[in-house]
Amino acid sequence: FSSFLPLDSSWDAAYERELQTFQDIGDTGEIWFGEESMVRIIRWLEKHKVPLDSSVLDIGTGNGVLLIELAKSGYMNLTGIDYSPSAIQLSEKVREKEGMSNIKLKVEDFLAPSAELSGFDICIDKGTFDAISLNPSDAVGKRKLYVGSLCRVLKPEGFFIITSCNWTKEELLNEFREGFEILEELPTPKFCFGGRIGNSVTALVFQRK
Repeated sequence: FSSFLPLDSSWDAAYERELQTFQDIGDTGEIWFGEESMVRIIRWLEKHKVPLDSSVLDIGTGNGVLLIELAKSGYMNLTGIDYSPSAIQLSEKVREKEGMSNIKLKVEDFLAPSAELSGFDICIDKGTFDAISLNPSDAVGKRKLYVGSLCRVLKPEGFFIITSCNWTKEELLNEFREGFEILEELPTPKFCFGGRIGNSVTALVFQRK
């Protein structure tokens, strides 16, 4: 996966192509982690009876499809951010097509969030932390900035749900050890390679201390 994950300006190019495709044929484009990752997140929220008026931030929303699914499940206070303007344009078009006017969308760099991005009950990340981690310039520093931003935008005792295909559970526990505690590991598809069973995707729920 990581070998074809676009970085920086190529994200914008990827979303520009998807924007054009959506305008041509109404296709929302790539869902980076597939349907099952969205279902997994929504099931967890429902199982834990997370109130439908909870404020939810989708970090690196891409085409905004997760927010659409959350809205269809009854969640009302939804915000999606992405630092790619083309991604936000695409998610706005998807939102219009689905008639979901209650979803807020903004161009934001999560490593330097604006002051109004704060007080969220839930933050969700599917692959954005991965992309930041692969950044060739100062990946360690950028990961620290990410954790700092997360502490700023998420309320104390708020939930952080992360889906990653680059990091193991142990590595993520280490990355988020300051300010967060693990609540649960969500089941993800397993693969077998050379007789060893492993997970290609890790999904964890943290709570902000």
